[in-house]
Amino acid sequence: MRPSTRIPSILAGLALVLGGAVVAAPSAHADVKACEQYVAQHAPKATDGAGEACYQGYIGNLTSCNASLVAVGASKDAAQSACEASR
Repeated sequence: MRPSTRIPSILAGLALVLGGAVVAAPSAHADVKACEQYVAQHAPKATDGAGEACYQGYIGNLTSCNASLVAVGASKDAAQSACEASR
């Protein structure tokens, strides 16, 4: 294969690999946003700490998510439901 025909092949392969990585990447903010929206609707006084708490729920640390939301003023039920929404 001549060098002039290799370059387009290499570029095409690279584009396919990078495109696949973008498609496979999770949409992290969608689940965190759902949790934050739940907090805003059901425990508006707890919105200040909701972002970090919801992220903890998103990565699987539901105990920390629940405890953080309760600490900033959410009820236990609202915190549990919001953290479940982050998953």
